[in-house]
Amino acid sequence: MSITVDHITKLYGSQKALDDISLEIKPGEVVGLLGPNGAGKSTLMKILTCYIPPTSGDASVCGFDVMEQSMEVRRRVGYLPENNPLYTDLYVMEFLEFMEGITHGLKSQKSEVRSTKTRTKDEVRSSISAERIKEVINLTGLESEQHKKIGALSRGYRQRVGLAQALLHDPEVLILDEPTSGLDPNQLVEIRNLIQSIGREKTIIMSTHIMQEVEAICDRTIIIHKGKIVADDKTQNLRKIESSKIIVKVEFDKPVTREELVKIVGVKEAINANSHIKHPISGIWHLESKPSIDIRPAIFKFAVDNSLTVLSLQQDEHRLEEVFQEVTRT
Repeated sequence: MSITVDHITKLYGSQKALDDISLEIKPGEVVGLLGPNGAGKSTLMKILTCYIPPTSGDASVCGFDVMEQSMEVRRRVGYLPENNPLYTDLYVMEFLEFMEGITHGLKSQKSEVRSTKTRTKDEVRSSISAERIKEVINLTGLESEQHKKIGALSRGYRQRVGLAQALLHDPEVLILDEPTSGLDPNQLVEIRNLIQSIGREKTIIMSTHIMQEVEAICDRTIIIHKGKIVADDKTQNLRKIESSKIIVKVEFDKPVTREELVKIVGVKEAINANSHIKHPISGIWHLESKPSIDIRPAIFKFAVDNSLTVLSLQQDEHRLEEVFQEVTRT
């Protein structure tokens, strides 16, 4: 199991940031961690990366305990914090070389560097380090920026540098805290594609407030509210959480009225998409169902009984944003 959290609680004085939470994340999963501000997301990430200890409970990464075997955990985790601290006066290549030197201690015990007859151990290590930096630069799309100062890069490229740094020691687990925060739409797409590419080989936990990112990237979504897990399922399944209403969008080939539509069995309300017009009688209608009733068969029956053709019919899936609002409502 890549990550196991067993009844973790974290207190800051009298404030309970995490309240007896448990979860398991399997190898190769890309998991979205959602929650309102102050829900406990960053606290959980800091515990898993050995920055802070839990008040009670246990957690392990790749089979290693975060308290008793913290160095083994750090060798297997790459971490991109929300603020992405970088040395802005260093060049990209210079920064990665510096960070590679720091992380070599994490990497060296995973794979021993072997010397040859013609090269010293340091020379072999230097060659391996250069190759790894080149691999990471190519992976994160920094080829054209590697000789620029970090301070001269756009926010999107700075995020790439942060990801490159987190990947240097080839970790098995990536923990990304708000990796797309503050990016423009084009940068969002680039970082999203990058995370998806990396996720093919690694376990990833990603916190974000951008629901579209979770829907596009994550296999599974965990929602935390007031220190507790209030939802945990595959992302596509979470959209199917029963809501108080279901909306069906329907378009007929002939005009119909609201009065006719609300008489359909199971229909609670009918709103025309052109409701800004004083007396709308055509176009697309949004039909709200009564609780736990599938109104689609009744809509087709209504069409047949009134010699109408259904041009389009679509039942709205709940957006993840709506599910989030529903399960975190105080």
